[in-house]
Order: sequence, then C-alpha cells, then structure tokens
Amino acid sequence: MSEGRAAPVYSGENLLFLTDEQLRQGIEAMFFAYRGFTADPDRILADQSYGRAHHRAIHFINRAPGTTVNNLLAILGVTKQSLNRVLRALIADGLVESRVGNVDKRERHLYLTEDGRALESRLSDAQRARMRAAYRVAGPEAVAGFRQVLEAMMDTDMRRAYVRLRDGTP
Repeated sequence: MSEGRAAPVYSGENLLFLTDEQLRQGIEAMFFAYRGFTADPDRILADQSYGRAHHRAIHFINRAPGTTVNNLLAILGVTKQSLNRVLRALIADGLVESRVGNVDKRERHLYLTEDGRALESRLSDAQRARMRAAYRVAGPEAVAGFRQVLEAMMDTDMRRAYVRLRDGTP
C-alpha cells in the first residue's frame, strides 16, 4: 500500500466472498499474533524449564479448581501420557496439588498451590496486557467481531467446552 492511501474497508457483504489472498493474510496474521501472544509467557516458562503444555494445564486448572484429570484431558485434547508427564513436573515442583475424589476415589482433582497461582498470575498478566492493548486499539465492535470469528472457527465439541468454561458450568 502506498503512503497516504488508507487501507481498503470491507463491508460485511464483501467479507462473505474473501479471496484466497485475503484468507492467506488472515492466516498469517493469526500466526504472528499467536507468536506475540505466547512470547511473554514463553520467556517466563523457560526460566523454569516449562513449555506451553505446562502453561495450558496451569491456565485451565486455575479456571476450574478441582477439575479432574479426565476433564483436563478433554479440554486440552492431549494424550494421557503427555498430560501425566506435565502434571508430574508441576506436582513435583509444588505448583499443582492432586487430591483423591471424595465420591470416586479413582478420580484425581487438581488445584493450583499458592506458588502455582502466582505463576499463573504472571503468565496471564502478560497475556491480558497484550490483549487489553490490542482491544483498545481495535475498539469494541472489532473485539466482538474477533470473538465471533474465533468461536466460529471452533469445532462443535470445543465450542461447547469453551462455552461451559466461559459460563462457569461443569
């Protein structure tokens, strides 16, 4: 785009007929936005030799204290072996506590410890700051549209899990 020319504005009708080039630009924008979104937490996690799988586990345990291992497996969509490796490290390092279920002794309920909550807060604070700044620049209509796009991209089962988590229902 040459200097002095405004970016083209697309009406809602035009967005229904996106070109492959417009879709490619959206895909690339998501890729680079995700890199930015994860950059700060990645630096914090690297100090403790953790990765994004640890971050996701910490995030969702914080969102639903007492969640079961099976529920966390369903949310994260990872193998039991992979999640167990992550949870073993988090438990050994004193960030997550695993408690046996009161009703079903086979269930393990997961809670963040005080140190786990502190780490989760550092990770989320970094991401909230980035999202808050971006939302301010984009404005309320763009924020609502962005959420609609993200929700429309979710598979049906993932959207259901997202809505349950968002609404605080089991």
